Amino acid sequence: MRNRAQMRESSELFMRFGPTLVVALLTALFAMVEWLRWGLVFTIPLLLLAIYDFFQRRHTLLRNYPLLAHVRWLMEDLRPYARAYFVEGDLEGRPFNQQQRALVYARAKGQLDSHPFGTELDVYSDEYEWLAHSMVPNDRAPPEWRVDVGSEQCSKPYSASLLNISAMSFGSLSANAIMALNKGAAAGGFYHDTGEGGISRYHRSHGGDLVWEIGSGYFGCRDGNGSFDPARFADSAQDDQIKMIEIKLSQGAKPGHGGVLPGTKVTAEIAEARGVTIGTDCISPPAHATFSTPTGMLEWAAKLRDLSGGKPVGIKLCVGKPHEVFAVMKAMRETGIRLDYIVVDGAEGGTGAAPIEFSNRVGMPLREGLILVRNALVGSGLKPQVKLAAAGMVHSGAGMAMNFGLGADWSNAARAFMFALGCVQSMKCHTDACPTGVATQDSTRQRGLVPMQKAERVARFQRHTLHSFRELVVAMGLDNPWQINPHLMSERINGAQSDSLGRLYDFLEPGQLLDSPDSTPYAKAWAAAWADTFAEAG
Repeated sequence: MRNRAQMRESSELFMRFGPTLVVALLTALFAMVEWLRWGLVFTIPLLLLAIYDFFQRRHTLLRNYPLLAHVRWLMEDLRPYARAYFVEGDLEGRPFNQQQRALVYARAKGQLDSHPFGTELDVYSDEYEWLAHSMVPNDRAPPEWRVDVGSEQCSKPYSASLLNISAMSFGSLSANAIMALNKGAAAGGFYHDTGEGGISRYHRSHGGDLVWEIGSGYFGCRDGNGSFDPARFADSAQDDQIKMIEIKLSQGAKPGHGGVLPGTKVTAEIAEARGVTIGTDCISPPAHATFSTPTGMLEWAAKLRDLSGGKPVGIKLCVGKPHEVFAVMKAMRETGIRLDYIVVDGAEGGTGAAPIEFSNRVGMPLREGLILVRNALVGSGLKPQVKLAAAGMVHSGAGMAMNFGLGADWSNAARAFMFALGCVQSMKCHTDACPTGVATQDSTRQRGLVPMQKAERVARFQRHTLHSFRELVVAMGLDNPWQINPHLMSERINGAQSDSLGRLYDFLEPGQLLDSPDSTPYAKAWAAAWADTFAEAG
């Protein structure tokens, strides 16, 4: 036993200081042998590094394992790539698995996107969901559909594609990425949401339709104190390239959480887009300062509609407290002011960095959130005028079909379009070290992303995904995607049972919340909702 312990101790000592000793011996050897002295170019820097490691006080591992501990950081940096390319199975990666990413890549490149030998999903597990096809597919369905967004209070309604680019700000994404997305949107006839970081020169570079998202920082429409500036808003909102206005209440990645872009990252271009001072911290508060009640929010939305020249105005949110959603419905009915649309962002969404507690534990997933907002609109009799969109891990025609079946009128995607640009899910979006130039302000990394070439991939991915979506509608024997209903979608309860979503979830009838709220599962939340406060009534 003593010999074994001594061997372990010797082995541990060699692990700790062996690399340094080897480098020192090689340095001495190279110094003594003339024709080997070229090796000093490698060994002297390593020896100096080992000495520095031994005496520095910041990292315990480096003090205890000079030189060798650097391998740990190297492996940590390479871990996402090794895992994605060598370890993960086709269905294992997260947030998007290899099969999902491969589908987007194939469609963006115009390559074969078929899958051989049947599904790899376990059809008797909860990972399998399915759409009901028809014995008589409807091959007479139109080649494409669009949705008209704008209530009767909107004088400039917008005809939107059924798949668009979700909110991603300049600053989070690179200039080249923004230009590629906008050119792709222009070529494909779909819209490009600006994100809350304002309208940059790169958003305007190719004339693609824009939806201007306005968050609590009022970037691009703020005064010197950070408050909303109506004149600055009107000046930009009336531009013909801006098609709709979107009030951001929350986002899937970090609902209810503000943000700070450190002043060191606020370049001249970012400052120009956001209307802030170069080099100063750029703050997005958790809440809006322009309103504090549902009624106040609608009054501000109506003001934005007027200032924009009558363009559609909507809200984007990740659903949290149900009674707050119902409060907005009651405010619309009591004031007569209508939102033109609502975008539901699922808790699984998110392109930017967020505290892990928020990403993992805050917010309602897309399915439940979409059903709740759909029921709120339908149950309060508002759905005919207020359109509903879904965002959160949308990447395929099947995902779009499921969203339509739950009440959506169109879908938005963010990360799928990042994949179309070349994103490899390296999980370095927040480090400014994105290897593909998508999510970085480092010009040396951005140069790898060529906007003209990537724009073609963006447009191609959107076009092929819509084609796949149409094929599903045809296979279901329907005339249009709005005919997809929850009874045409099924999921497993367990290995032996399954049922349609129409029976697993509650879907309200038109006006049911007005006529008989007690017959719904939302009776308590509906009673707790008031138009003049977001607080829950006692």
